[in-house]
Amino acid sequence: MATSPNDAGDDVVDQFLSDRGHTVERVGWEQEYNKKQCPDCGGLHDTAASSCTVCGWEPTP
Repeated sequence: MATSPNDAGDDVVDQFLSDRGHTVERVGWEQEYNKKQCPDCGGLHDTAASSCTVCGWEPTP
């Protein structure tokens, strides 16, 4: 699912889907050896990274 740049309204969409029996998961970093991997573009980053420098993705809290 695409999100708006500031995630405005995502909680409303999540609640809508949840009310209709869908599972809504928060997406986080994937691990690739000793690096973090962006789940959107696959970019690799150091373990201290807080956002993807390739596509701008940030994990949801």
